Amino acid sequence: MWPTLAQAQYYPPPLSYSNAQLTGKDFSGQVLQSAEFSNANLQLTNFTDADLRGAIFSYSTLTKANLHGANLTYAMADLVDFTNADLTDGVFVETIMLGSTFDGVDITDADFTDALLDGAQIRKLCQQATGVNSKTGVATRYSLGCR
Repeated sequence: MWPTLAQAQYYPPPLSYSNAQLTGKDFSGQVLQSAEFSNANLQLTNFTDADLRGAIFSYSTLTKANLHGANLTYAMADLVDFTNADLTDGVFVETIMLGSTFDGVDITDADFTDALLDGAQIRKLCQQATGVNSKTGVATRYSLGCR
């Protein structure tokens, strides 16, 4: 058996919710590592304490979504609309978030260590950055490089 075929049985393909209408869905506490949510409508969706490491959210709408305590380490969240989303106590370590909108978000206790953000985004988020992440122990202001 070819090595790649042998590995496929141990590593199933990621879940794909790309281009889906998932308004108000409840994914709280679920393991969704490497799931694909690109170009999806995720308004009012609940991702509380979800494991979203390596997930892809490119071009998605997450307005008023709940990502409290979610882990998005290594995720792709570029060009995402996070307007009025709850990002409290979330882990966004090394997450790509370029071009995303953060109007009205709550980032209390969130960890953005080594996340890729535009300079304007960082300045805006630093105006409200407070707290320390409960999982990583990193202060939100420190993780954003606020001065």
